[in-house]
Amino acid sequence: MTSAPTQRPAACVLGTVPGTGFEGQRIGIVELDSAGQEIDRIDLAEADLPDFVRDREDGAGGDPSEPGGARPRWVLSDTAKWCPPLLAARASLERCHDLRLAHAILARSELVTAPEAVRAASEWDAAPADAAAPEQAAALFDVDAGRGFIPQVPHDLEPALAEHARQTAAIETASDPGRLRLLLAAESAGGLVAAEMRAAGVPWDEAEHDRILTELLGPRPIRDGKPQKMLSKAEEVRAALEDPRVNLDSPNRLLASLRNAGINVASTSKWELQTSEHPAIAPLLEYKKMARLLSANGWHWLDEWVDDGRYRPVYVPGGVVTGRWAASGGGALQIPRQLRPALRADEGWRLVSADVAQLEPRALAAMSGDRAMAAAGFGRDLYSGLVDAGVVATRQEAKIAVLGAMYGSTTGEAGALVPRLRQNFPAAMHLVDSAAEAGRQGGVVSTWLGRTSPPPGEGWQRLQRAANRFDATGADEQRARRAAGDQGRFTRNFVVQGTAAEWALAWLADLRLRLARLPEVEETSEAAASGPVFSRRAHLVFFLHDEVIVHAPTEQAEEAAEAIRAAAASAGRLLFGAAPVDFPLDLSIGERAIKD
Repeated sequence: MTSAPTQRPAACVLGTVPGTGFEGQRIGIVELDSAGQEIDRIDLAEADLPDFVRDREDGAGGDPSEPGGARPRWVLSDTAKWCPPLLAARASLERCHDLRLAHAILARSELVTAPEAVRAASEWDAAPADAAAPEQAAALFDVDAGRGFIPQVPHDLEPALAEHARQTAAIETASDPGRLRLLLAAESAGGLVAAEMRAAGVPWDEAEHDRILTELLGPRPIRDGKPQKMLSKAEEVRAALEDPRVNLDSPNRLLASLRNAGINVASTSKWELQTSEHPAIAPLLEYKKMARLLSANGWHWLDEWVDDGRYRPVYVPGGVVTGRWAASGGGALQIPRQLRPALRADEGWRLVSADVAQLEPRALAAMSGDRAMAAAGFGRDLYSGLVDAGVVATRQEAKIAVLGAMYGSTTGEAGALVPRLRQNFPAAMHLVDSAAEAGRQGGVVSTWLGRTSPPPGEGWQRLQRAANRFDATGADEQRARRAAGDQGRFTRNFVVQGTAAEWALAWLADLRLRLARLPEVEETSEAAASGPVFSRRAHLVFFLHDEVIVHAPTEQAEEAAEAIRAAAASAGRLLFGAAPVDFPLDLSIGERAIKD
C-alpha cells in the first residue's frame, strides 16, 4: 500500500511511462497542490495503481473544509481508457478532469480569450463525429452516432501534464472562468458516469427479451433467416401489390413495385407511404417495423450486447456537438419502447426510474429569465400551463408551439402557433430568435455554461460567397438562403438543447455522489454481475438525455428515489440560482423499467 503524502494533493495527473504503452507496466503520477504546483512524482507498476487510487481516495475524509479532507481530482487523458481496469479492481474515483473532453470544449468556447495554445495541440482533438458538417441539421439531432468514433489521444504522462497546463491557463484567463469550471467538472463527471454504467451494466432479462421478440416476430429462425411472422407479413404485402417476387428489403425494387401497383410515392420512407391508402401500405409499414426491431435489437443484438444478465452499451459523453451523449455501440439511446420490460432488477433489488418533464423548455425559461414562461410550468405540466394561461387551446397545440419555437418551424400548425409564444413569452423567444439570427449570419452561439457551437463549414461559406457574386443566379441565392436558414435553426436549438444537456450532467454528477454515500448491503450471487464496485450499493445504470434509471437494493429504493429528486433540485440551483423554474420528475420504483 502506498503511504499517504504529508500534504494532501489537490490533483493527481496520471500517465503511462513513455515506451511502455497503456497496457505497459509503469504508470507515472504527478501530485499537485491547490495552486497547481508539483508536490511529488511517483512511478509505480500498473498493477499497483488501484491500491494507490484507493489509498488517496480512502485516506481523505471527504470534507473539503477539513485539512486533508478533500479527495484529489484525478486528471486523466481519457476517462474511458483509465476507469475500466480501476473499476474491475474495486477502485473508483470521486472526481476527475477528463483532458480529452475538456479540450473539445476549451478549443471552441467563446469564453476562452486565448484559445491558441489549446487549439494548436491538435493531438488532443476529439470533436464529436457529427461535428464535421454542422450546417447539416442532422448533426444536431443525431441521438446515436453508432460510428464508434472515439479518437485516440496521448496517454503518456508528459503530454498529459502539458495539456493540463494549457487548459489551466485557458480557464484562468477566460472571460467567465467560473462557468467554464462548472461545465468542465460536469462534463468530466459525465465521463465517470459513462464508464461506471458500462462496468455495472443494465440488468437485463434475456428470457423476457426472447419472449417479446417471439411474440412480435415469431420464433428465432435458424442462422440468418427471417422469423415466421415477418415472412407471413411479407407475403401479405406481395399479395396486395400483386408482385410475388418483390424484395421488400431492397428500396429500389420495392419502390418500383409500389409504382407498378399505382402507389405514386417518391421513396419508401414511412412518411411517404402513409400518404397512400392502398391495401399494401398497412402490412408494409408493419413489416418495416418488424425489420427495424430484428436488425437493431433482435437475437443477434442480444447475443452481442447482453451477457451474464447485463446489457453493457458504450456511451460517448459529448458525442453530439450540443453536449448530448451518443453511443458508439449497443444503441443505448435507441432502446425501443416494446423492449422496456426486459429491463429487470435483480432479486432483492429495484429499478428506480425518473425522467424530467419538458426539460428543454424549462431550461429556456431559466436561461432567458422569462418569468411568464417559468410560471406557466412551475409545479405542473408546462404544456397544460400554457393552456391554462390562454396561450393555446389544447395541450397538443402547446407542445407543437414550443417545439416549433425551439426548432425553428415556420410552416404548418407550428408556424401558426409560434407567434402566440412570441407575444406571451417575449424574453424566451428573443433568446432563440437572436441565436437563430446569429446562425443565419454565420456566427456562433454558446450555452449557459459556455459550450460554443461549431462555425459553419466551408461548404456553407462557399454557398454564401456564390450568392454574393455579381453574376449570382436566382438558384445561387436560393441555395444560400436555404443554407443560412438551416444554420439558423441549428444555432436556435443549440443554445437550448446544450443548456438542457448541462442541467442533465449536473443532475447526473450530483446523483452519482449521493448514491455513493448510501451504505453497502450484502452482495447476492445475481448482483455480483454488476462488478465489485456496484454489487453492494445503489448505482446508475441508464441515462437518456432527460431520464435516469438507478439499480438499488430494495431497502434503499426510497432513499435512491429521494436522491434523484434532491439531485434534480440541486442541479437547478447550481445552474440557475434562484430562478423561479423547477424541474419536476416522473418517478417510479419497480422490478421492471416500464415507461408509459
